[in-house]
Amino acid sequence: MFISLPSFGFEGNDKSNKKEKPLVVFVTGDHEYSGENTLPIVAQELEKAYNIRAVVLKSSPNQNSEKNIPGLEILKEADLAVFYLRWRQLPADQLAMIEDYLKTGKPVMGFRTSTHAFNFPKGHTDERWNAFGEFALNAPPGWGGAHKHTHYGHESSTDVYLAPGQAKHPVLTGVNPSFHVRSWLYHVLPNYPKESSQVLLMGKAVDPNRAAVDNPIAWTGTNGYGARIFMTTMGHPEDFRVESFQRLVINAIHWELGLKVPKKWKGVMDIQVPYRGMVK
Repeated sequence: MFISLPSFGFEGNDKSNKKEKPLVVFVTGDHEYSGENTLPIVAQELEKAYNIRAVVLKSSPNQNSEKNIPGLEILKEADLAVFYLRWRQLPADQLAMIEDYLKTGKPVMGFRTSTHAFNFPKGHTDERWNAFGEFALNAPPGWGGAHKHTHYGHESSTDVYLAPGQAKHPVLTGVNPSFHVRSWLYHVLPNYPKESSQVLLMGKAVDPNRAAVDNPIAWTGTNGYGARIFMTTMGHPEDFRVESFQRLVINAIHWELGLKVPKKWKGVMDIQVPYRGMVK
């Protein structure tokens, strides 16, 4: 399912230089955070302002549909795959398309619930995909479990600050050294992100529901397939209204593609997507 917006989409009007423009494929389906609504706005901005092609794939028929994301064949042409998933149970043929992409060693990017992108029952043939967060994004291998991957309550939010020594990292170009987001802080320590990662941003829980410790909230690195990765546990729809978060995302996409991070900001995107919550 390709998302068609004005002057946006894989089958746009400018077909003469497709091969010269990198292709970013966004794969969405997260129940809660409306990634299928926020990321198309980012995708449109990539095409309009940054000379990057973009395709957005959605769970079908809606975000709660855990077993179908049409259009994954386009990953064969992708230069970067961006995942915003939560507890999917995709069929084997669709998982194979994702695995084929991962095996190319091309870059991978993930948002928030992609730490627990899949949720196959114990003993299922594809149960190993429950650890997608770990093998694709250097994040905890699913929710809870031995690593106690959890958060500090839906009523809390997060103060974000630069990790020590990271101020000059290109992904942080133009990102304020401290800013606030609505996302409640995910707990990933002490074992994640994996050792092959470089933490860029830390988060401090504001009004947590229990004693909290600061945790990594955005990192880069190399995954088990040898691919460059960028992962952030931010991604609440209100985060996308924050200019520093927008810059972080645009910068990370450029960095993952091996492009120069734009020194000149093209302006704030108007992303007014409400938080949906767990609505069936």
